[in-house]
Amino acid sequence: MTNLCLRSCLLLIALAFPTAAPAEKPAPLPRRLTAPALTTLPLTAIRPMGWLKRQLEIQAGGLTGHLHEFWPDIRDSGWTGGRAEGWERLPYWLDGAVPLAYLLDDEALKDKVSRSIDYILRHQQADGWLGPAAFEGPNKQTRDPWPVFVMLKVLVQYQEATGDKRVVPAMSKFLRALDKQLDNRPLYEWNKLRWQEAVLSIHWVYDQTGEAWLLDLAEKMQRQGYDWRAHMAELPHQQKSPKWDHATHVVNNAMGVKTPAVTFRQTGNAADHSLALSGLQQLDKFHGQAVGVFSGDECLAGRMPSQGTETCAVVEYMFSLEKLVAAFAEPAFGDRLELIAYNALPASCSEDMWTRQYIQQSNQPVSRLAPKPIYTTNGDRANLFGLETNFGCCTANMHQGWPKLATHLWMKNDRGLVAVAYAPSRVETTINGHHVRVELATEYPFRERLDFTVTVAEPTKFAISLRIPGWA
Repeated sequence: MTNLCLRSCLLLIALAFPTAAPAEKPAPLPRRLTAPALTTLPLTAIRPMGWLKRQLEIQAGGLTGHLHEFWPDIRDSGWTGGRAEGWERLPYWLDGAVPLAYLLDDEALKDKVSRSIDYILRHQQADGWLGPAAFEGPNKQTRDPWPVFVMLKVLVQYQEATGDKRVVPAMSKFLRALDKQLDNRPLYEWNKLRWQEAVLSIHWVYDQTGEAWLLDLAEKMQRQGYDWRAHMAELPHQQKSPKWDHATHVVNNAMGVKTPAVTFRQTGNAADHSLALSGLQQLDKFHGQAVGVFSGDECLAGRMPSQGTETCAVVEYMFSLEKLVAAFAEPAFGDRLELIAYNALPASCSEDMWTRQYIQQSNQPVSRLAPKPIYTTNGDRANLFGLETNFGCCTANMHQGWPKLATHLWMKNDRGLVAVAYAPSRVETTINGHHVRVELATEYPFRERLDFTVTVAEPTKFAISLRIPGWA
């Protein structure tokens, strides 16, 4: 066992033990997707410890662990045969509840999410469509693919946690149905702006099956979708938005910033790295806030700290950064992830996580009814803490922030493990055929000390790469 005690100056460590020369690696299989710089680990490979575990326990004791008991849009969702909302709210909730349940090994929550997913898989439409095909989305069209994009992300996490063999065939069957529908009804409104969310899952299914038609579908969706690459190359909205618009909507932008990570896998174009950095820099320049997010209430609203940022955008921005750091191994994305996670994320909810704000303000001294003209489009209840103040999407979507941070603290590269962000945690994985466990004991970000304990079952050799924070 090797104990490593590090302060804020962080570095790359090679752990070496006497061992035979490693076997020559087999030649990689031909593929059309570019591998990301870092590989994310399966859901259960990382376990929260210390204050992070306690934070997840608080979350499970709050809204995340109890919404299904009383909120109609979860309890009676159209996704599971009920008569309440059958669009995005149950998928949003599951997108956080699934990783939370398995990170904590919470039997009650695992039972609830498993029952929901089992119903959805057993009730897949004959042609492959997932979810309530007759439900009308906001534009009054049935079979809106947007909420299924979220459910695909849910299914990826569920399969990683459980190994359920139904998941990949069900996802493939849905994607066949979507491919056919797009020929007759191209992407529109929300799903047009959020195509990259689905392509993440398409790439995951391709990695499991190697079926080339999936990459053709991904390219079709990019052609039909909003051009986030042009948007990030030169931000077209540099002032406070005077009206509601999809291209200025804060959550759409928070999702859109991951686009270079998605397109990089399809093209291998190194310029996507610079494009991602440019996109963040422009959002900071024209709409940035001190806590690391950009304003949006509901649309991009300039740099005045009296403007707000939607809670949905906070957690979606974090998820985009997790995908960007995986694609490019860029420390700046890890810096921003921590800045948001340790500032904007906790500010969005009450301490017990039983209430949340629709928007938060960087200089918010009080939570009260506010005159509507302060915001671009929101109502006067937007910064009140409550169950469903202003609008219920954040009640459904707030849950992914902490659990997905936990599942992206550690990643792998071809040399070994990579510490992407810092919080008390334990990671267990296999490197070069050897079981490896690394524990990080720390009070970071409240203290700067990081204590790593590395345990191997037998002599082996690998590296641990540690992100040096920009503030250090």
